[in-house]
Amino acid sequence: MFKIGSIFIPVTNIEKSRQWYERSLGVTLIDSWEGGIGFYLPYGSTQLALIKVETPQSTEFSMNSDQKNSYYNFVVDDIDHAHQHFKDNGVVTTDINDFNGMKFFDFFDLDGNPFSVVNEVEDSPFHSDQVKKLRESNLNS
Repeated sequence: MFKIGSIFIPVTNIEKSRQWYERSLGVTLIDSWEGGIGFYLPYGSTQLALIKVETPQSTEFSMNSDQKNSYYNFVVDDIDHAHQHFKDNGVVTTDINDFNGMKFFDFFDLDGNPFSVVNEVEDSPFHSDQVKKLRESNLNS
């Protein structure tokens, strides 16, 4: 019944951010409106919208005093290639880290919004194939 439709990202300059997101994430324009612009990503059905704000606003939350987490992440098949793509395009990134076989890194847009990129671990219950099997199993129950 429910699925994620769109992700909204606060940006201070719509046109510069539009160009950055098109170049960095390969998004394609759907439409624009007063104070916003919508895109679709090359894969998946979730849409991405940039919303004009006056001052930068965080896209992360604090888990404790020294640890923060992004509200959402991007999944890639080849994390090394994704990391190199960002580096080649001058995007600020963290190093690739490993957490129990899941590799991840963060990158930052023009407003300093942090986003995580992760690879899928095949035997993880969170891998898209495992979630698909679970979903199908629950639908058939």
